[in-house]
Amino acid sequence: MDSRRTILVTGASRGIGAETARLLAERGNHVVINYREKRKRAEDLVSEIAAAGGLATAIQADLSKPADVSEMLCTITKAHGGIDGLVLNASGGLERGTPDDYPMAINRDAQAHLLDAALPHLRATGRVVFVTSHQAHFVDRHEVPKDYEPVAVSKRAGEDVIRERLPVLLGADVGLSIVSGDMIEGTIIVRLLERRDPNAVDARRSRVPLPTVEQFARAVADEAVRRDLVPRTLFIGGSDYLAGSL
Repeated sequence: MDSRRTILVTGASRGIGAETARLLAERGNHVVINYREKRKRAEDLVSEIAAAGGLATAIQADLSKPADVSEMLCTITKAHGGIDGLVLNASGGLERGTPDDYPMAINRDAQAHLLDAALPHLRATGRVVFVTSHQAHFVDRHEVPKDYEPVAVSKRAGEDVIRERLPVLLGADVGLSIVSGDMIEGTIIVRLLERRDPNAVDARRSRVPLPTVEQFARAVADEAVRRDLVPRTLFIGGSDYLAGSL
């Protein structure tokens, strides 16, 4: 049984998830890198973390499939006895060829199911971190790029259902953080949006400096290791969203 704190990061084979995993491993945590299909990329990240003196494990699971989630959690708890942190980073909805209900399925339903399934395994003083965007968090108050709207609406719905679990989390001595960021330079979401609507991304860049993956991931990692039970909502970048909105 590993005595290190065990933190599960979903969608962690690239981008914000991968950088969050690196940072958490650097701090002495055992990071579980969840991925859906990019096995080599996830295993390369595990090797990179190991070469730097850290500890990580890659586990495949499609979060939209309950059987995958159950098997992943079983594997983690068998190896580590429980989970000390859960970073809900995986999301989707801009992929071409997916059904119309896919954004809600992955950004709301899968997030809620994973949290409910993981809750019995979350140890006291652990923390859940839900990763979102300003475009989603403020979707009812700010216009969003048309192609991103289904993602924004579904991620806000996901945030809402996670917030509804707060009393249950607190009853289990588990904290909750929401970390929201402006468009993050270098992420797959921004690259996909640029292909569909480059003007939308350029418009954001012209208004305010966009945070980097490293800046945003550091904020997520900081929240994942917090041991207090105070609920927190943290905003990274997007000063124009925040003015008068909090």
